[in-house]
Amino acid sequence: MDLGALGGFRFLGNDYPKNATSVELSTDFDPSAIRIFNENFAHKALLRDIRELHASEVPEHDILIGGFPCQSFSVAATNPPRLGYKDIRGQLFFEMVRILSEKKPAVFVAENVKGLLSANGSRAFPLVLEEFKAAGYFVTWKVLNASHFGVPQKRERVFLVGFRDQGAFEKFKFPELRGGNVKTLGSVLQVDVPEEYFFSARAVEGMKNSKNSKLMNKGRAQPADQPCNTVGAHLAKVSLNSTDPVFFEHGKYRMFTPREVARIQSFPEAFSLEGPKSQLYRGLGNAVAPVVMWHLTRAILLALDARINE
Repeated sequence: MDLGALGGFRFLGNDYPKNATSVELSTDFDPSAIRIFNENFAHKALLRDIRELHASEVPEHDILIGGFPCQSFSVAATNPPRLGYKDIRGQLFFEMVRILSEKKPAVFVAENVKGLLSANGSRAFPLVLEEFKAAGYFVTWKVLNASHFGVPQKRERVFLVGFRDQGAFEKFKFPELRGGNVKTLGSVLQVDVPEEYFFSARAVEGMKNSKNSKLMNKGRAQPADQPCNTVGAHLAKVSLNSTDPVFFEHGKYRMFTPREVARIQSFPEAFSLEGPKSQLYRGLGNAVAPVVMWHLTRAILLALDARINE
């Protein structure tokens, strides 16, 4: 999200110019995520648990961006129903609302998996919206498919955008889908991929003999002439028995390399990928596609500028 909000990068022949933005504070409690971030950004992120971050430590800012797990919500059967959390991860949403309530930035952007819409029998999402509104924001949302924005991946994510100013909110429009800009998996594949990324003949044979054999061509083996299916955070543990996308070439199945995953996510070639592969896969799989965030940031800035210039 930070890279897309900042801009100033190039991907698959397209320029994404620098936005009039800067990073004031970034935090994460995962040391590997912090390491990847700090290798790629001038502004260094803090290794902090947001639950321990006091509002007084957060600098003044205009846009708060972040994500939170959606699997951890619970809905208490009170009247009216109340949003709670099943485990410690569910607290992260309320911490984001806390910072918004105390710092009152002009805009927030929250990204989540599409499953947020149906969480807890579709009861959680309306309550999520109410919490953001109660923090003082006019809120809208939309599911954006990364493949519509020049990203070689069919990644659907829900983006919630809130404005404190109603006038700016009314001027905001989600970025339009860009027809004719479809990028394919084949445009980001590496050549001469090391043998370590290929599945053994034994693994392939075992898959063919399993009850899931018919699924091999239903979403797992990706065609090169289309955008890739969604890459996730557990690619380091990808297997032919999982639902993770794989590629078939030269008569063999293989997993994607970290650089290919970065490209599938729309990270530029200049983005450094150092460290254990498992950490890279997790970081890249959890990331928001930078190109999508760039378009969304542009739309937000246009709304704010239009309001200022009235």
